[in-house]
Amino acid sequence: MRQLRLELRRPVSFAREEFVTGPSNAQALAALDAWEAWPGGALALIGPEGAGKTHLARGWAQTTQAVLVDRSNPDVSAVDGRPALVEDIDRGIDDEALFHLINIAGRSGSRLLLTARTPPTAWRAALPDLRSRLNALFVAEIEEPDDEVLEGALRTFFRERSIRPPEDVFPYLLRRMERSIPCAREIVKQLDEAADHERRPISRLLARQILEDSVETLDLFEG
Repeated sequence: MRQLRLELRRPVSFAREEFVTGPSNAQALAALDAWEAWPGGALALIGPEGAGKTHLARGWAQTTQAVLVDRSNPDVSAVDGRPALVEDIDRGIDDEALFHLINIAGRSGSRLLLTARTPPTAWRAALPDLRSRLNALFVAEIEEPDDEVLEGALRTFFRERSIRPPEDVFPYLLRRMERSIPCAREIVKQLDEAADHERRPISRLLARQILEDSVETLDLFEG
Protein backbone atom coordinates (compact mmCIF):
# COMPACT_ATOMS: atom_id res chain seq x y z
CA MET A 1 0.00 0.00 0.00
CA ARG A 2 1.15 3.52 -0.76
CA GLN A 3 1.69 5.83 2.18
CA LEU A 4 -0.55 8.84 2.55
CA ARG A 5 1.38 12.01 1.80
CA LEU A 6 1.06 15.10 3.94
CA GLU A 7 1.19 18.47 2.22
CA LEU A 8 3.50 20.48 4.46
CA ARG A 9 3.34 24.19 3.74
CA ARG A 10 5.84 26.71 5.03
CA PRO A 11 4.65 30.09 6.25
CA VAL A 12 4.62 32.61 3.41
CA SER A 13 7.76 34.73 3.40
CA PHE A 14 8.32 37.88 1.37
CA ALA A 15 12.01 38.17 2.26
CA ARG A 16 14.21 39.45 -0.56
CA GLU A 17 16.71 36.60 -0.13
CA GLU A 18 13.95 34.12 -1.04
CA PHE A 19 13.17 35.92 -4.30
CA VAL A 20 14.79 34.43 -7.40
CA THR A 21 16.67 37.21 -9.17
CA GLY A 22 17.89 37.52 -12.75
CA PRO A 23 18.05 39.90 -15.73
CA SER A 24 14.28 39.71 -16.24
CA ASN A 25 13.54 41.35 -12.88
CA ALA A 26 16.67 43.46 -12.33
CA GLN A 27 14.93 46.70 -13.34
CA ALA A 28 12.08 46.13 -10.90
CA LEU A 29 14.45 45.35 -8.03
CA ALA A 30 16.47 48.49 -8.68
CA ALA A 31 13.33 50.63 -8.83
CA LEU A 32 11.99 49.25 -5.55
CA ASP A 33 15.33 49.79 -3.82
CA ALA A 34 15.22 53.44 -4.93
CA TRP A 35 11.68 53.96 -3.55
CA GLU A 36 12.52 57.23 -1.83
CA ALA A 37 13.34 58.77 -5.22
CA TRP A 38 10.26 57.71 -7.21
CA PRO A 39 9.11 60.54 -9.49
CA GLY A 40 5.88 61.90 -8.08
CA GLY A 41 6.20 59.45 -5.18
CA ALA A 42 4.52 56.56 -7.01
CA LEU A 43 5.56 53.43 -8.90
CA ALA A 44 3.58 50.99 -11.02
CA LEU A 45 5.11 47.51 -10.79
CA ILE A 46 3.86 45.47 -13.73
CA GLY A 47 4.49 41.94 -14.97
CA PRO A 48 2.87 38.64 -15.96
CA GLU A 49 1.10 36.29 -13.58
CA GLY A 50 3.44 34.55 -11.18
CA ALA A 51 6.38 36.84 -11.95
CA GLY A 52 6.82 37.82 -8.30
CA LYS A 53 4.97 41.12 -8.09
CA THR A 54 3.28 40.24 -4.80
CA HIS A 55 6.50 38.92 -3.28
CA LEU A 56 8.39 42.12 -4.08
CA ALA A 57 5.48 44.42 -3.22
CA ARG A 58 4.78 42.82 0.15
CA GLY A 59 8.49 42.82 0.95
CA TRP A 60 8.61 46.54 0.16
CA ALA A 61 5.53 47.11 2.31
CA GLN A 62 7.17 45.36 5.25
CA THR A 63 10.35 47.38 4.83
CA THR A 64 8.56 50.73 4.60
CA GLN A 65 5.71 49.84 7.01
CA ALA A 66 3.27 50.68 4.25
CA VAL A 67 -0.50 50.58 4.55
CA LEU A 68 -2.09 47.75 2.55
CA VAL A 69 -5.05 49.32 0.77
CA ASP A 70 -7.93 47.06 -0.30
CA ARG A 71 -8.71 48.06 -3.90
CA SER A 72 -12.29 46.77 -3.58
CA ASN A 73 -12.94 49.06 -0.61
CA PRO A 74 -10.16 51.67 -0.54
CA ASP A 75 -9.91 53.73 2.64
CA VAL A 76 -7.81 56.71 1.61
CA SER A 77 -7.94 58.22 5.10
CA ALA A 78 -6.04 55.19 6.48
CA VAL A 79 -2.96 56.17 4.50
CA ASP A 80 -2.51 59.45 6.39
CA GLY A 81 0.79 60.34 4.77
CA ARG A 82 2.32 56.86 5.12
CA PRO A 83 3.60 54.69 2.25
CA ALA A 84 0.82 52.61 0.70
CA LEU A 85 0.47 49.50 -1.43
CA VAL A 86 -2.46 48.63 -3.70
CA GLU A 87 -2.28 45.35 -5.64
CA ASP A 88 -3.99 44.28 -8.87
CA ILE A 89 -4.99 47.78 -9.83
CA ASP A 90 -5.90 46.69 -13.35
CA ARG A 91 -8.75 44.62 -11.91
CA GLY A 92 -10.54 47.82 -10.94
CA ILE A 93 -10.59 50.46 -8.22
CA ASP A 94 -12.66 53.55 -7.49
CA ASP A 95 -11.37 56.37 -9.70
CA GLU A 96 -11.56 59.08 -7.06
CA ALA A 97 -9.83 56.92 -4.46
CA LEU A 98 -6.95 56.16 -6.82
CA PHE A 99 -6.75 59.82 -7.83
CA HIS A 100 -6.41 60.87 -4.19
CA LEU A 101 -3.87 58.13 -3.43
CA ILE A 102 -1.64 59.32 -6.28
CA ASN A 103 -1.93 62.90 -5.08
CA ILE A 104 -1.05 61.88 -1.52
CA ALA A 105 1.98 60.01 -2.82
CA GLY A 106 3.44 63.24 -4.12
CA ARG A 107 3.65 64.67 -0.64
CA SER A 108 6.79 64.48 1.48
CA GLY A 109 7.21 61.18 3.33
CA SER A 110 4.53 59.32 1.40
CA ARG A 111 4.96 56.76 -1.39
CA LEU A 112 2.53 54.63 -3.40
CA LEU A 113 3.23 51.25 -4.96
CA LEU A 114 0.70 49.85 -7.43
CA THR A 115 0.89 46.38 -8.97
CA ALA A 116 -0.78 45.12 -12.14
CA ARG A 117 -0.32 42.83 -15.12
CA THR A 118 -0.80 45.66 -17.63
CA PRO A 119 0.78 49.14 -17.87
CA PRO A 120 -1.01 52.18 -16.40
CA THR A 121 -1.84 53.48 -19.87
CA ALA A 122 -4.17 50.48 -20.26
CA TRP A 123 -5.99 50.90 -16.91
CA ARG A 124 -9.58 52.06 -16.94
CA ALA A 125 -10.05 55.70 -15.88
CA ALA A 126 -13.18 57.77 -16.38
CA LEU A 127 -11.76 60.90 -14.70
CA PRO A 128 -9.65 62.96 -17.13
CA ASP A 129 -7.34 64.11 -14.32
CA LEU A 130 -6.76 60.51 -13.25
CA ARG A 131 -6.06 59.50 -16.83
CA SER A 132 -3.29 62.08 -17.11
CA ARG A 133 -1.74 60.95 -13.82
CA LEU A 134 -1.79 57.30 -14.85
CA ASN A 135 -0.14 58.11 -18.15
CA ALA A 136 2.65 59.89 -16.25
CA LEU A 137 3.29 57.15 -13.65
CA PHE A 138 6.81 55.83 -13.17
CA VAL A 139 6.78 52.18 -14.32
CA ALA A 140 9.01 49.20 -13.50
CA GLU A 141 8.43 45.96 -15.39
CA ILE A 142 9.14 42.37 -14.47
CA GLU A 143 9.63 40.65 -17.82
CA GLU A 144 8.92 37.05 -18.77
CA PRO A 145 11.33 34.92 -16.72
CA ASP A 146 14.75 34.21 -18.21
CA ASP A 147 16.60 30.90 -17.78
CA GLU A 148 18.28 32.08 -14.58
CA VAL A 149 14.97 32.92 -12.93
CA LEU A 150 13.18 29.82 -14.23
CA GLU A 151 15.91 27.50 -13.01
CA GLY A 152 15.95 29.23 -9.64
CA ALA A 153 12.18 28.83 -9.40
CA LEU A 154 12.38 25.13 -10.29
CA ARG A 155 15.05 24.57 -7.64
CA THR A 156 12.95 26.41 -5.07
CA PHE A 157 9.83 24.35 -5.82
CA PHE A 158 11.81 21.09 -5.68
CA ARG A 159 13.41 22.17 -2.41
CA GLU A 160 10.01 22.95 -0.90
CA ARG A 161 9.11 19.30 -1.55
CA SER A 162 12.45 18.01 -0.20
CA ILE A 163 13.43 16.73 -3.66
CA ARG A 164 16.94 16.82 -5.17
CA PRO A 165 16.59 15.81 -8.83
CA PRO A 166 19.59 14.98 -11.02
CA GLU A 167 21.26 18.10 -12.42
CA ASP A 168 20.50 17.12 -16.04
CA VAL A 169 16.76 17.54 -15.33
CA PHE A 170 17.07 21.33 -15.15
CA PRO A 171 18.49 22.09 -18.64
CA TYR A 172 16.11 19.50 -20.10
CA LEU A 173 13.09 21.27 -18.60
CA LEU A 174 14.33 24.76 -19.43
CA ARG A 175 14.63 23.91 -23.14
CA ARG A 176 11.11 22.51 -23.38
CA MET A 177 8.77 23.97 -20.75
CA GLU A 178 6.44 26.93 -21.02
CA ARG A 179 8.31 29.99 -19.80
CA SER A 180 6.32 30.94 -16.74
CA ILE A 181 6.66 30.57 -12.98
CA PRO A 182 3.18 29.00 -12.54
CA CYS A 183 4.15 26.40 -15.16
CA ALA A 184 7.40 25.66 -13.29
CA ARG A 185 5.46 25.09 -10.08
CA GLU A 186 2.96 22.78 -11.84
CA ILE A 187 5.71 20.72 -13.50
CA VAL A 188 7.44 20.13 -10.17
CA LYS A 189 4.10 19.13 -8.63
CA GLN A 190 3.38 16.68 -11.45
CA LEU A 191 6.89 15.20 -11.30
CA ASP A 192 6.59 14.70 -7.56
CA GLU A 193 3.18 13.04 -7.84
CA ALA A 194 4.19 10.83 -10.80
CA ALA A 195 7.38 9.69 -9.07
CA ASP A 196 5.41 8.80 -5.96
CA HIS A 197 2.60 7.07 -7.84
CA GLU A 198 4.89 5.03 -10.10
CA ARG A 199 7.58 4.50 -7.45
CA ARG A 200 10.20 5.92 -9.81
CA PRO A 201 12.97 8.44 -9.22
CA ILE A 202 12.66 11.85 -10.85
CA SER A 203 14.72 11.83 -14.04
CA ARG A 204 14.89 13.25 -17.56
CA LEU A 205 12.80 10.31 -18.72
CA LEU A 206 10.04 11.10 -16.24
CA ALA A 207 10.27 14.80 -17.12
CA ARG A 208 9.84 13.89 -20.78
CA GLN A 209 6.76 11.84 -19.93
CA ILE A 210 5.23 14.71 -17.96
CA LEU A 211 5.87 17.26 -20.71
CA GLU A 212 4.52 14.97 -23.44
CA ASP A 213 1.39 14.23 -21.39
CA SER A 214 0.85 17.97 -20.93
CA VAL A 215 1.14 18.61 -24.68
CA GLU A 216 -1.28 15.76 -25.47
CA THR A 217 -3.80 17.13 -22.97
CA LEU A 218 -3.49 20.62 -24.46
CA ASP A 219 -3.97 19.24 -28.00
CA LEU A 220 -7.07 17.37 -26.82
CA PHE A 221 -8.66 20.56 -25.49
CA GLU A 222 -7.66 22.62 -28.53
CA GLY A 223 -8.85 20.01 -31.04
